Amino acid sequence: MLKIVLGNKKYSSWSLRPWLVLKQTGAPFEEVVVPLDMPDTAENIRRYSPSGRVPALIDGALTVWDSLAICEYLQEKFPQQPLWPKDAAARAHARSISSEMHSGFTNLRNDCAVKFLEQFPPGELRPETKSEIERIKAIWIECLRKYGGPFLFGSRFGIADAMYAPVVSRFRTYSIPVEGPVKAYCEAIWDLPALQEWLKAARAEKLRAKFHEP
Repeated sequence: MLKIVLGNKKYSSWSLRPWLVLKQTGAPFEEVVVPLDMPDTAENIRRYSPSGRVPALIDGALTVWDSLAICEYLQEKFPQQPLWPKDAAARAHARSISSEMHSGFTNLRNDCAVKFLEQFPPGELRPETKSEIERIKAIWIECLRKYGGPFLFGSRFGIADAMYAPVVSRFRTYSIPVEGPVKAYCEAIWDLPALQEWLKAARAEKLRAKFHEP
C-alpha cells in the first residue's frame, strides 16, 4: 500500500497538494503525519524523506519527495486517471502554470501564510503581493474560459488544481476579494469532499506549532 508522509494538516500547504491528487486516484493509502516545529521534527521526517522535508510518498522500496514530483509519479502510476489533461497542448499549459506555482509567488507565501482554519478581516497588502494575486487570478480566468471549468482544465479536478488549492485557502483566510469566475472556482475547490476531509482532520489536531501560530 502507498504511504504518504505529511506535515500537520493545519499548516502544511505542500502536503495538501499531493494528498489531494492521491485522493483523486482512488487508491488506498496510509498516512503518516509528522508534527512540525518540534525538537525532533527534522529527525522524524528524515526517517521517511531524504530531503528532510514533507511531503514524501513511499511506494514499496521507492521514495518520492517534493509535491510536484509526487504528483507526476502518481500520474505515471495511475495512467487511467487523467490527472494531467489528455491533450498535449493543454497538458503543457497545465504543467506550466503548476510549475509557476511551485517556484513562484514568494511574496504571497511570505505575507499570507497558510492557516487553513482561520479567517481574518481584510488587511493592506504590499504592492508586490497584490501583483502576484492578480497574476494568479489571471491564470485562473484564462484557464476557466479556455477549458470551460469548473476546474482549471475542464470538468475534472487535476494536478493543476491541487497546486493552487492552498491559494484558495489563502484567499479565504485573508479575505482577499474575489468575484465572477474566480469566486466560482474558489467555491468549487473549497467544496471538494477531499478538501473538506482534510479540514476536518485539521480541526481535530491539538498541536499549536510555534512557528505557525502567534
